[in-house]
This record gives sequence, C-alpha cells and structure tokens, in this order.
Amino acid sequence: MNLNLENQLFLVGGATSGLGKAIAYALIEEGAKIIVVARSAGKLADLQHEFPEQIEIVVGDLFESKTNAKIMAKIGTRKITGALINAGGPPAMPAMKTTLGDWDNAYKSVVRWKIELTQLLVEKMIPQNYGRIVYVESVSVKHPIENLVLSNSMRLAIVGYVKTLSQEVAQYGITMNILGPGYHATQRIENIFIKNSELKGVPVETIKSQFVNQTKVGDIGNPKDFASLALWFFSPQSRYITGQTISVDGGLVQGTFG
Repeated sequence: MNLNLENQLFLVGGATSGLGKAIAYALIEEGAKIIVVARSAGKLADLQHEFPEQIEIVVGDLFESKTNAKIMAKIGTRKITGALINAGGPPAMPAMKTTLGDWDNAYKSVVRWKIELTQLLVEKMIPQNYGRIVYVESVSVKHPIENLVLSNSMRLAIVGYVKTLSQEVAQYGITMNILGPGYHATQRIENIFIKNSELKGVPVETIKSQFVNQTKVGDIGNPKDFASLALWFFSPQSRYITGQTISVDGGLVQGTFG
C-alpha cells in the first residue's frame, strides 16, 4: 500500500530510542522528511548523518517550553503533515510511595508539554486544512500496570484532552489518535522489569515472564510492528478515524472496548 508519505514533513519526538526511533526509521523508509527531537545532541547527530537529506534535528528537552519554541521555528512557514507526540514516562513506583512532588513532576513530564506543543501544531495545521497527530501513551490507560501509578493516572488526562480537541478540529481535516503500547522490546520496559524486580525481590527474568504471560500472544512486542501502525495513522487513509485510543498490546486488555 502506498501511504503517500514521500516528501511530507513530520515531527518525531523521542526519536533516538524505543518506539520513537522505530517510527522515525519507518518514516524515512517511506521517503518522508522528518524533524527529530531529543535531548542527546550526539544521538541526533548520528541520525542526521545517516540520513542527511531527510532528517533535521532539534536538540532539547520536550518538557521545556523553549524546546517547543525551537520546534516551531524549525518548521517555519512550511506545511507540517503530522507529528508524533512521544517522550519517556515518569518513574515506576507504587501509589503509597509517591509524594506530591512526584505528582507535580509527572504532570510536567506527561501532560503539560504535550498540551502546549499540540496547540502550537494545531494552530499551524488549521490553515492547511490538514494534519495528523499521533500520541504514544500506554496500554495502562485501559489496563493499569502495577507500580506505575503516575503513568496510569497522568496519561488518562491526555486521553481526555485528545478526545475533546479532536472533536473541535476534525472539521479542518486534522485527526488526532492515541496508540497505547503494551510490553514492547524497548529500554523503557527493561527498566520496568528491573524496578519490579527490586520491589519484589525476585529475578528480572521472573518478572519478564510474568509480564509476557499476561499477553495472549505470549510475547513482547516488536517496535517495527508498532511503527507500521503509526505510519498508517499518519497517512491520508486514516482520515475517518479520530479521537481514538488503540491498544497495541498482544491481547493484554481483555475488556470488550480494549
């Protein structure tokens, strides 16, 4: 299937690792132009060196407003076809171990910057009468994950925000959807395995087996498969789907609307 992404401009957050990196590579393979954002100047430079004709970089912390300003300056007067709103999550911990400071930091890292950047992008997309925004959140918005209370809670705020705003901007040809990854082979899930191992006092491999056994397919997800779905949501073919949260979880969520 031709996704019609060649020479289109996309923004990709968290592009130097995990699911963000897989999606960046998938867009490159489709011939897209991408602006990649991350904190590591070295890793971004490596990506740009690999694909100098297709990649532009913005070095910065997405949690800070000045990075959003740098992103919009990089886009300039050009048409922006789509954006991947993606960054790391808050630390793993059980609810009763959290402090109010932890909650303040989680709001900053999961909610605030996404709203700020989204509204800047939507203001840019409305005159274009076109746009695709895809958010990488977590399956935890439908199936809370043990010891991830900050992520379980704060990501739900983004679900509510995206559902509401998507209804307001659909008339301008802008779609907004959320992908909720389950357990994929990334450093993030490895860190969760390690944290749970420390909290429970059992080997990491035991924790990993417990997570895998929760899925119906009996395996950890492949980031490349996840990226293929994100690309479809970036394409014109996805025009009739907006405001949705799609679980990509190997059958982890068993509810009817999972």
